[in-house]
Parts: sequence; C-alpha cells; structure tokens
Amino acid sequence: MNTTSAAAKRQQRTSRNTSDIVVGLDIGTTKVCAIVAAPDERTHTLTVLGVGMAENSGLARGIVVNLDKTVQAIERAVEQAETTSGVAISSVVVGIAGDHIQSFQSRSAVAIAGAGHEISRNDLERLLDDARMIALPSDRVILHLFPQDYILDGQDGIIDPVGMSGVRLEANIHVVTGARTAVENLHRCIERAGLTVRDIILQPVASSMAVLDSAEREVGVALVDIGGGTTDIAIFEDGVIRHTSMFAIAGNKVTDDIKKGLGIVHAQAEQIKIAYGHALQESILDDEVFMIPGINGRKPIEVTKSILCQIIQPRMEEIFEFAFAEIRRSGYARNLSAGIVLTGGCAQLCGAAELAERIFGMPVKVGVPMVGISGGFAPEVQSPMYATAVGLVLYAHQMNSYSTSLGRSFRAMQQRRHHGLGYRSIIERVKHFFEQL
Repeated sequence: MNTTSAAAKRQQRTSRNTSDIVVGLDIGTTKVCAIVAAPDERTHTLTVLGVGMAENSGLARGIVVNLDKTVQAIERAVEQAETTSGVAISSVVVGIAGDHIQSFQSRSAVAIAGAGHEISRNDLERLLDDARMIALPSDRVILHLFPQDYILDGQDGIIDPVGMSGVRLEANIHVVTGARTAVENLHRCIERAGLTVRDIILQPVASSMAVLDSAEREVGVALVDIGGGTTDIAIFEDGVIRHTSMFAIAGNKVTDDIKKGLGIVHAQAEQIKIAYGHALQESILDDEVFMIPGINGRKPIEVTKSILCQIIQPRMEEIFEFAFAEIRRSGYARNLSAGIVLTGGCAQLCGAAELAERIFGMPVKVGVPMVGISGGFAPEVQSPMYATAVGLVLYAHQMNSYSTSLGRSFRAMQQRRHHGLGYRSIIERVKHFFEQL
C-alpha cells in the first residue's frame, strides 16, 4: 500500500471529532502496536478507542533494517486501529529504542536579568536551550533533555526554582541522544505509511508513564522493559528521571535459544515461549508435556516445560544480570526503595519476577499498564506487552498541556530550533543591511 492510497483510505472513514484524540505507535522489533485514545472528562483518564497489532520483521535491535517491511507492518497496525476505533489516523506519537541510544549528564547555566531577579518558566526554557547547544558528533541528535535539579547562586538541591530570586541559575540535565540515521529512517517509515510524526519519545520513558505511579517515582524505582530487540532501563528518584540505558539482549535472544535448542523454526519457537515458557524451574507446578510438529514430515517432538525452562532460564538470568550491572553503573542501586518494575513481553514469562528478585536482591513486580486509562479497549491493553504503546498515548495527552517537568522532547526541540533559526536569520539580514550602508 503506497502513501497516497493509505491516506485516501483514511479520509474515507467516518469518525468522531478527532481534535482531542491521541495515537501512540510502538514500532518494536517483533511487533507494531497502535493505540487510539481520547480523554474522558468524567474520569480524568483516557478512554482506549481502538487497538491495532501487526508482526514486524523490519527492525533489528530497535533499528530499521528493512524499510518496506516496517512500512507494511505500520500500515497493518494502523488500519486495524482505525477499524476498531472508527477514527481516521493522521498523526502519531512514536516510541524509539535501540542500542544506538546513548545518554549522559550535562550542566547548563543562565543569568537572571528579570525584574527583581525573579526566576520564571522562560528562564528554565533558556537553560534547556543552552543544554541543546552542547557539541555532539554530526551523526548524533538529541532526543530528550530531562532537568535533574537546579543550583541557584551556589545553593543546590532545588527541585522547582520558579518564583525564587537569584542572579545565576544552573541545572544538571540528563541528555538522551540517538543515531541521526536511525531517527531519520524511523521518520521515513511513518511518512511512507501516510502519517505524520507528532513526536518521538524514548520507549522506557513512555512505558514508565503507563506502569509507574507517583509514589514509586518519588521513593526510587528502576523500570526494566524487556522487549523483543532491546532491554530498556529507566531509573527514577524524587519524581525525576535520573538515568536511562538500553542493551541489545532481550526477548528475541530467548526465542533464538529455543529455536536452536529444539531445532524448530522461529515462529514455532515464539509460540512455544508464549504458551509454555517459564523463566524459573520452581515456578513450574505441572510439568506438562507438549508436542512440537516435525519439520518437513519428520516425527513430532515431545518436550516438557522443565526442558524448555532449562533453555529459557540461563538467558533470562543473563538479561537480569546485564540490567543489574547497568543499574549499579548508574550509582542509584542503593536508592531504589520501590525496587524493580518489570514490563515488556518477556515480563509475562512465568517466574520472571521471582528470578529477577534473586538476581537484583530487592523487591520486583510485573508492571501492567493501568495508570490513566479506562473504558473502551482498556482491558485488552492491560498487559506488559502494551506498556510502551499505552505510555505513548499518555505522553501525547500530557503534551497538550506542556510542562517542563516532562523535560523537553525531540519535537519541542525541533520547533524551537526552527523558530531560533528564523530569529537568527532576521538578525543576519539586519546586520548585512547596515554593512552595505
């Protein structure tokens, strides 16, 4: 389906007023998920109007490796979401992940020159503008800027300085960057599917909005989102994102191990993992025997859950050990009073939370997206595999009442950059005019 026909098909749909509707598009390594939602003023939550899901084989480790397959998966998921919701989808908020994502800490500073040296929201925006000007390699682009805390005239630990007085304001900022080509190719896939990109959001940031509550963010928690191609980590303390990271060992590795261990095709291995998979031997209460059809006329294979677990458990242990190493590296391992929250497709494996508790040595729970959604298809998406997609619509809804407490997203930076370029171009033209006098 080409871009013209996809767009034309959407225009033919009869739908309600779409001005308040938000759409989240989770383009994962194994699947593409689209969720359509709208605010419910009575419950102050989002009503899930429609859901679409399609298998995807166009990504590897979160990066587009086959443009056509990814476009086709997006079109199928979006078309299904349009059918279930009755809404013509034109723009989406999309999640991004992959081992190309990098993050680091930076510090910005501005002088306060307003009346009485009182700090305003505009001063906080100037701090983020200063952070955006940091020197990066030409192949990197900033995806997010998350303020950590503020320093006012040397006094640190300030969470919200607006309304305070001072002459010099500084901020510690968590900067998230991605490979420019990976971001551009993601854009290209969505545009070829006949859609526009409203914003690009880091997937663990989106997932955190769906599965974490404010108390967990305040006391300290680490979100571990185990997807198909990558495992994503986001650490919160005092209500602020403190650290993000990801690595390319995730659910697909588990499926590959099953495929090689049992000598079956990838699709069979994925189905068996979902239907019979356990991450911990002790979680198997009934060691059921199941049959695997033989390939090309060969005899069926008899396998037990415990044999399957012997394949799955070592890889899950490796994933958790890598995640724990990242958490220790962040320096926040001792600050996680709320422990670990697992989400993503692999979090659904029986015994995953119990195995994680052994490795992390702290409380672990499985995060289900229930925060901020109700009605419609909400029960259908209350599963860890939908955490990112649900989080994307929640993020999109909050964008409608933009707050710097969310940091600055990719689209907001692009818009300010273009406005800034326009302003600078005027200055350059004025300067050139006087030089010609």
